[in-house]
Amino acid sequence: MWDDRYQVDTYIYGKEPNDFLRESVQHQYLPLGPVLCLADGEGRNSVYLAKCGYDVTAVDLSAVAIEKARRFAAENHVAVNFIQADLDEFDLGMAQWQAIVAVFCHLPPVVRQKLHQSLPSSLKTNGIYLVEGYTPEQLKYRTGGPPEVEMMLSRQVLMQELPTLSPWYIEEKEREIYEGVMHRGKSHVVQAIMKHTP
Repeated sequence: MWDDRYQVDTYIYGKEPNDFLRESVQHQYLPLGPVLCLADGEGRNSVYLAKCGYDVTAVDLSAVAIEKARRFAAENHVAVNFIQADLDEFDLGMAQWQAIVAVFCHLPPVVRQKLHQSLPSSLKTNGIYLVEGYTPEQLKYRTGGPPEVEMMLSRQVLMQELPTLSPWYIEEKEREIYEGVMHRGKSHVVQAIMKHTP
């Protein structure tokens, strides 16, 4: 399904990074070091982070998306370690990442819960989990995201599934999103920056 979706000349989510990610980097909320981008698609966020000086690894299920991301990284003269993998099977490692970034990474609950279970231990001390995702309210807007409520995120889901991370910032809000042709218009999201404290 995802290979078919990405099999077009255009970058369907655009080439600009996610607004929340960009603002967080500009405010130095993301410490420099190794960063993992989950479900990174065509590379807009991983390439941006690499341009900002981060050591970036990006994971996505789609081989087509990764090929486009590699081209995008080459155009921008940056190196990103792209990995094709299913997040249901991907090993996050132990104390490996200064930050993990998940931008509109919507997964079936069983996969998401498994990922969230292993995520805290994969962060270095004081490592950051930065996430933006659509909430169930998004189903009323129909401007992006999956059509299934169980794949949506919320403040409650993040707090329940990541109890060992400290929520430095977490908010549900309405905001305008313009990312390629797939995310367009007024939307309802949850944004969070959660820290792995000793």
